[in-house]
Amino acid sequence: MRTPRLLVAAATVVALAACSGGGAVEGTPGGSGVRDPYFPKAGNGGYDIGHYDLRLDYAPDADAGSGAGHLTGTATITARATRDLSAFDLDLKGLDVEEVTVEGRDARFNRAGQELTVRPAEELNDGETFRVTVRYSGEPETITDPDDSEEGWLPTADGAVGLGEPTGSMAWFPGSHHPSDKATYDLAMTVPEGLGVVSNGELRDERTRGGRTTFTWHTAEPMASHVVTVAVGEWETARSTTDDGLPVYTAVDPTQADASRKVLKRIPEIMDWARQNFGPYPFSSTGAIVDRDEDAGYALETQNRPYFPGTPDTVLLVHELAHQWYGNSVSPKTWRDMWLNEGFATYAEWLWEEDHGGDTAQETFEALYDGTYYDDEDANDSIWAFPPADPPDAAHISDSPVYQRGAMVLHKIRETVGDDAFRELLHGWAAAHRHGNADTEDFTAYVERSAPDEDFSEIWADWLRGDGRPDAP
Repeated sequence: MRTPRLLVAAATVVALAACSGGGAVEGTPGGSGVRDPYFPKAGNGGYDIGHYDLRLDYAPDADAGSGAGHLTGTATITARATRDLSAFDLDLKGLDVEEVTVEGRDARFNRAGQELTVRPAEELNDGETFRVTVRYSGEPETITDPDDSEEGWLPTADGAVGLGEPTGSMAWFPGSHHPSDKATYDLAMTVPEGLGVVSNGELRDERTRGGRTTFTWHTAEPMASHVVTVAVGEWETARSTTDDGLPVYTAVDPTQADASRKVLKRIPEIMDWARQNFGPYPFSSTGAIVDRDEDAGYALETQNRPYFPGTPDTVLLVHELAHQWYGNSVSPKTWRDMWLNEGFATYAEWLWEEDHGGDTAQETFEALYDGTYYDDEDANDSIWAFPPADPPDAAHISDSPVYQRGAMVLHKIRETVGDDAFRELLHGWAAAHRHGNADTEDFTAYVERSAPDEDFSEIWADWLRGDGRPDAP
């Protein structure tokens, strides 16, 4: 769903040097951002994070849903320096930082906007693995995106939910919040007894002491921070497995239990169909989180178990589960590559409908092209507002061209290579970048290598990167 900044400002470097008593500085600051074309301050330079260990304690407001409540956290981050570092940044918006240590030693730090700049007691060497621990607390923020949607920490009727796309996770834990820096996670959250905590991966432990319950979750596969979630509330949980033994974990707000039961029972069927179309499932469990209608303005492909505000229909469930391959396992290198998430997940909807008695993908493509897909003329026209591979700014990375026209690009490839080769391409793309990152250039190069006898130049020029509606297909 969801300006550039260079390295840490010279004034900050001078201030940090002064704090340490001056002297020669051999390393350099890591950099406050990875120069993403739409979110240039997201992520950080100079290191790669391998693991997050998040220990959180959450107290909702007494009047549930009225405020963000109070969060106390300890984040221990294991990272590897990619150059000699005199200082490095973490993304953290709001909250009060009480202490920072690097390798167990107190580190100096300062705050500027969403940047937490840390100067370790000793410089870090290129290639060195290090641990930074941040202790923090406060009322986590809800962030309004450029498209006016809300993310970050969202109070709900009976607790809260953390949703991160594109940068909202920095509202509740420090880190490198860009999809290019994936990591594994351990998350333990303590809440008042009677509430539940649902997160990514597998539930490893649940124990109650003194009227408070701690839930411990573990995610073993790499995960981008924008698909990390933690959902606090009253849940009806269910555990099952698919036919081949994949664990299925669902958590449903009691108000949605009856309405969601039928669609959630289709998860094993959808997973079997998806594996046939997209290849081996890249994660260790699946499922869904279903909250109340009013608790968020959108569904999100949070890893292992997508989040839904209200009961989803089958097609939306297919869309978010398809993202586990395309978007979560194969993640974008930058937010300009959003169509590689949404175009693929939207085309998964078309394939599901085609295989289950609905319109064929060709019929859907033609309705979009002819302007008959939506009842509203403006909605039909919006498909051609900009090329899917080049949204005009951050406010448009979740607009219709990214989804529908992105799917149309895939359909044009399918027309060119044929059904069998197209299915091999879907499998191969997911396998080639499993648990990694890719951009549009990676994809076009992959397609051309997969079908070297075909000419895709018109598809790239007219459908992927061209302005306006292409000539009749």
